[in-house]
Amino acid sequence: MEESKNPTVEPDQLKLDLAGKVVKKYMYWSMGAGLIPVPVLDMATVSGVQLKMLSEISKIYDVKFSENAGKSIIAALLGSITAGALTRSTLTSFIKSIPIIGFLGSLSMPIYSGAATWAIGKVFIQHFATGGTFLNFDPQKVKDYFADLYKQGQTVAENIKSA
Repeated sequence: MEESKNPTVEPDQLKLDLAGKVVKKYMYWSMGAGLIPVPVLDMATVSGVQLKMLSEISKIYDVKFSENAGKSIIAALLGSITAGALTRSTLTSFIKSIPIIGFLGSLSMPIYSGAATWAIGKVFIQHFATGGTFLNFDPQKVKDYFADLYKQGQTVAENIKSA
């Protein structure tokens, strides 16, 4: 009997690949939203992008999406990273409103936005892939993992920005 020339790919690997593409797509959108020159509007837009990403990832893993749970979890995850990173991100957003130096905020906000989106997406891929849902997600349990992914996300975002 002749073997198929098309290698079979496990369904779990297909989900992982598809979810990874979703994270990358929304990381780009978040970085773009980070360029919005209006303080607070940039952060609100990034939050919306992150929620949309979670919605798509949850569909891939057949997990019921909850916008309210998503908002709470995103806030808890972002609150779990070092206060310095969160403060820099918030200050960067507000610096945009200051004439002349506001341009500097526009340069770094996309990195923070992209890194956060990358980390949120990767945490949820891991959670959903192991059978988790929005109801049993515990931000405290993934705090260190999220912080590591945030640092990785900064590198990924910086590489994208400099490309």
